[in-house]
Formats: sequence, structure tokens, C-alpha cells
Amino acid sequence: MKEIPSFTHQAPEGMYYEIEEFKRNVFSIWVCYRRKFDYNLGESTKCIWGFYDSKKSKFYSPVNSKTVGKEVEFKQTTPYSAMIPKQTPLQAAFV
Repeated sequence: MKEIPSFTHQAPEGMYYEIEEFKRNVFSIWVCYRRKFDYNLGESTKCIWGFYDSKKSKFYSPVNSKTVGKEVEFKQTTPYSAMIPKQTPLQAAFV
């Protein structure tokens, strides 16, 4: 697995991260589940965490697994996704 020094999240229990080259200087980061399912013939199940531009040293949220979204601060991301949840001011007050 390739390493991204500034990616400091620890994978949640029962999961691990995979980093794949997406485009030149851009890597996709995947959250992979260790649990096997019959519908995919026992292959690991994975979903996109986000993207990393190695030239700019910046993280991006995903629109989907094939589209890079907006730039995000790593501190705002979770071990499950780089997408930042939208919150109303009232919701933000309780977090």
C-alpha cells in the first residue's frame, strides 16, 4: 500500500484503507471492509473515502468514486469519509 504521510486516521475496527493511483498526482483512498459477501464472490467490499493530490498536498471530498469534489481540511474529516456533513447552526451548537 502507498503511504500518505499526512493521512493519520486509523481504520475503524474490521476495516482497512487502500490507496490507488487515480490520475497523475492524484490518489483515491478507499475504506475496505474485511467482511466477505456472497454477492461479490467473496471479494472485499470497499467505498471511496476521498482523494489526495500529492503535488499540492491537499485532500478532496468525493462526489462519487470517479469524481473529485471540493478541497477539505483533513481535521474536519472522519475515518469513514472526507465528506463534511452539512449542519444547521442549531445542529452545530449540539456537536
